[in-house]
Amino acid sequence: MQSPCFKEVEQVCSHGCCSNPLLFALPATTTTTTEKRTSTSSACRKNFANTTTISFFANTHFTDHESLPSFKESLATFTRTYPKYSDTARVDRMRGQEYYHLSLSNRICLDYIGIGLFSHLQLQTHHPVSPSSTSSDLHSDFPFFSTIYKSVNLKTQLVHGGEGSEFEASFRKRIMEFMNVSGDDYSLVFTSNKSSAFKIVSEAYPFQTSQKLLTVYDYKSEAVDAMVSASEKRGAKIMSAEFKWPRMRIHSARLRKLVERKRKKKKARGLFVFPLQSRTTGASYSYQWMSMAQENGWHVLLDACALGPKDMDSFGLSLFRPDFLICSFYKVFGENPTGFGCLFVKKSMIPIMEDSTSVGIATLVPAKNSSFQPDEEHSSGSDLELQQHQSFLQTPNQIVIHDQKKKNLEIEYRGLDHVDSLGLMLISTRTRCLINWLTNALTKLQHPNTETKTPLVQIYGPRIRFDRGPALAFNVYDWKGEKVEPALVQKLSDRNNISLSQGFLQQIWFADKYADEKERLITTKKTKGGQEIAVVTAAINFLADFEDVYRLWAFIARFLDADFVEKERWRYTALDQKTIEV
Repeated sequence: MQSPCFKEVEQVCSHGCCSNPLLFALPATTTTTTEKRTSTSSACRKNFANTTTISFFANTHFTDHESLPSFKESLATFTRTYPKYSDTARVDRMRGQEYYHLSLSNRICLDYIGIGLFSHLQLQTHHPVSPSSTSSDLHSDFPFFSTIYKSVNLKTQLVHGGEGSEFEASFRKRIMEFMNVSGDDYSLVFTSNKSSAFKIVSEAYPFQTSQKLLTVYDYKSEAVDAMVSASEKRGAKIMSAEFKWPRMRIHSARLRKLVERKRKKKKARGLFVFPLQSRTTGASYSYQWMSMAQENGWHVLLDACALGPKDMDSFGLSLFRPDFLICSFYKVFGENPTGFGCLFVKKSMIPIMEDSTSVGIATLVPAKNSSFQPDEEHSSGSDLELQQHQSFLQTPNQIVIHDQKKKNLEIEYRGLDHVDSLGLMLISTRTRCLINWLTNALTKLQHPNTETKTPLVQIYGPRIRFDRGPALAFNVYDWKGEKVEPALVQKLSDRNNISLSQGFLQQIWFADKYADEKERLITTKKTKGGQEIAVVTAAINFLADFEDVYRLWAFIARFLDADFVEKERWRYTALDQKTIEV
């Protein structure tokens, strides 16, 4: 198992002095070298934030969408301010060659969280689509693989399930390599999705002896809700971290009180469920919380679903060794969001897990509606037998069918290969520049003719920060200070070929000085996660480019036009649309 924590994995500021931000969340050593490096990195991060603030629209606010600087002018300023961004030109070439559907469709995909396994070019090579084909046709007859769901005992699957077919073993091996996880230490189970992985853990975790479940999420998550519901039924005591308004930082004093033992007994406390980043606000959290939890007798589940494509390269898995790790993969970015979840279980955990029959464990087989079908003589078996006969080799120019008995199966996971070839430094540089420019640009939109200088956009969570994640939560307000419904914003963005998402912030702690703001913001009923705030969310994938964030900015600026807002709000209300189908 590699320990890349101590590598200088990233040099991203214009002076090349900033190391990967996640490294400095580790417990600090006392060496002079480390202190100097930390000091230099801190100064460089501050310089990055200051440069972003000063270089883009300093002392300027835009009150009319037609007054925005042109795309060409904005791009010139962007590349001049972030000279390191030019080093990511390889991504633009890759996007043009392998993911050209993004340009052809003119669709901006800011609703993808996760990692794509394959490229669009592979899809077209394997499954050419006529111009008249619809996206639903493509999704229902998708190549590469299909998933078969089964109800099995998780513990038995972990101990005796083996590697599965050679087809599935290929996926298993490639994903473990990509995630930097050793098969000597962890077993991998495929699940139907992320929610299934969380629920499966809650059904097998020994809550009878380790009774607590402590989660750290600033947003409403279906996966976590499924885990909480299943855990409560098994007698678990549910606890949650809280987040300070308005930057949504962890309320450290309260979380520390929940994590630390009150007595010196070494009895296992329970399960600590922890993401390193919020997939809604982009807030980053310190590794030290995992270390503290382990020192106080907690088992740790690391949620890696919101991490960037190569962030696991900066994570010292051999140092922290979480008991469970969950991530997810989809098929092709901007084309098909279906895929599967991955549940990694530390092998030392298996003996103490309880027997449970779980629905949602998945088996991967060659796609049923593709050309990877067995000959007639093999077709009488079950779906599970299919994987024992055939699979495929995907190349840029041809498809080669192999008999697995010859042990020469190779599958090209070009989406993962692209991420590996780019590396952590380049991907982080690209997403960091884009998300911080967008965050700054949105704060420069201000309603005209208002004495209070009402901002158009309110951002929740971190603002301009070197170490913020590539996700953004915000709301749009009209000139009277009333929130535009996130569902309406999403509907209109979709009409403009921009895919956004909706979410709910939760577990929010308001200091007394924010009492009035709390009363204005909280409009939803109280739930188990406390009172919630509905928000619009955007996520920057490594394939996003400056035009994507500029177009989103220009679209949001349209809400500066009061007539536009009132007209669209009236149409939305008249239709009485309770949900938005995108």
